Amino acid sequence: MKRIILSGGGTGGHIYPAVAVAEALKRKYNEDVEILFVGAEGKMEMEKVPALGYRIESLPVVGLQRRFELANLTIPFRLVASIRRAKRIIREFGADIVVGFGGYASAPILWAAQRLGIPTVIQEQNSYAGLTNKLLSKRAKRICVAYDKMERFFPKERIVMTGNPLRGRFSSNNNRKEALAHYGFNEELPVVLVVGGSLGTRTLNEMMKAWILTLNGTAPVQVIWQTGKFYESEMKEFLAQHPTANIWQGAFIERMDYAYGAADVVLSRSGACTVSELCLVAKPTIFVPSPNVAEDHQTKNAMALVEKGAAEIVRDSEAVERGMREAVALALDVERREQLSANIASLAISDSAERVVMEIESLLTARK
Repeated sequence: MKRIILSGGGTGGHIYPAVAVAEALKRKYNEDVEILFVGAEGKMEMEKVPALGYRIESLPVVGLQRRFELANLTIPFRLVASIRRAKRIIREFGADIVVGFGGYASAPILWAAQRLGIPTVIQEQNSYAGLTNKLLSKRAKRICVAYDKMERFFPKERIVMTGNPLRGRFSSNNNRKEALAHYGFNEELPVVLVVGGSLGTRTLNEMMKAWILTLNGTAPVQVIWQTGKFYESEMKEFLAQHPTANIWQGAFIERMDYAYGAADVVLSRSGACTVSELCLVAKPTIFVPSPNVAEDHQTKNAMALVEKGAAEIVRDSEAVERGMREAVALALDVERREQLSANIASLAISDSAERVVMEIESLLTARK
């Protein structure tokens, strides 16, 4: 029986790659693997992971607040307590290997494993490495990455290009006719997908409002506008007051396969997993990176593609004025769309989770 600990949390960008690897481990080893997740007390992984059928243990670790708060004074004590608890978890579980997916939640368990002589693997989702992964990479046996030039942060000889593990199946070969019908769209006008995450993005919603006010009740392209749960009622009320043909609006997109299948252009934030999805579906994309992310990860993720001619970028501060104007122009420029689609498709890695599992397997074999 192989016993593997997976750790990462705080955001879906750390949790779901870990879950994707867990699913790939189950596919490979069936009943011959036992998986334990380790997360941070009170964070979303403590709810999301058990809901998916996996066991999880928590640590009292907390992240550093960027502005001064009294909670920062407790960090050293919580870290020491977390490391002690992590060592106990590793021993009681009998871990053969520990895999970290970033975020402060993974720091104590990786650090403890390395001191106990347990092999560790790090998976870095972003093009600019996070602090936890940078600090712990020195003793990691493998560092799985999704972007090139990561030797800036990690020991070159231990870097493996795996891409970002994603849950579900993404493909550029969706049934466009069926996807268009799902949104009540036709094949005459191109489609722009505006998506800002499950909670929504104020910038993208304000961008849509500003653009709609310039129209005369009919959009020149068809738009799938995902407002997010937080902004749902406000944006629904706005569209009711300014009814505009050719716009589908919703808080959530239940069928992302249909959204991607219908879209000719995507206008989106540039979180690591979102970028990897867009590579797999090969969609011409305009990124609007969030400025509210640690170490400006989203801008760096977007620029890694822009520099390869695989995407375009509009800064958050300019998006309300320029975002939809640029998206409509791109939607009407078939030659540019084809170029972007080909370039972004060349960056796709469809078997990322399996690649991470291969690295885990090689370390397990070496331990025998």
